Amino acid sequence: MTRTSRKEGGLDMDIIKAIEQEQLKKDLPELAIGDYVRVHVKIKEGNRERIQVFEGTIISRKGEGLKETFTVRRVSYGVGVERIFPIHSPKIERIETVRRGKVRRAKLYYLRDRVGKASKVKEKLERKDTE
Repeated sequence: MTRTSRKEGGLDMDIIKAIEQEQLKKDLPELAIGDYVRVHVKIKEGNRERIQVFEGTIISRKGEGLKETFTVRRVSYGVGVERIFPIHSPKIERIETVRRGKVRRAKLYYLRDRVGKASKVKEKLERKDTE
C-alpha cells in the first residue's frame, strides 16, 4: 500500500475546489434567515417542463459551496410544508426576496410549533440615507 503525501492530496482538493467554483451560481440574491422568498423551480412532467413557485420563510441554511442548502417553510391549508433547496441547483430558475425578516436566531425551527399570527416574522425596516 502506497501513501500519498499531503501535497498530492492538496493538489486534488484544489482541482475539486476549482471545478466547484465554476459551477457556483453568480446571480444569487442576498438570502438571510427569516426572509420571505419566492423560489421558482423547474418541474419536469413527462416531456414537458414548467415552473412552479414555492413561497415561504427561510428557516435555515446549511453547508457551503456547492453543497449549500436552505429550507423554506410555509403553511398551506393548515398544514406546514417545508422544502429544502440546494442554492446552486440548476433546477432553481430564480429566487425573489419578497420581504426581509428581522430575527435573532440562525435557525427558526421554533416556528414549527407556532400557529397563526405567532408564526409570523417581523419585517426588517431598511434605512434610507439622505445625502
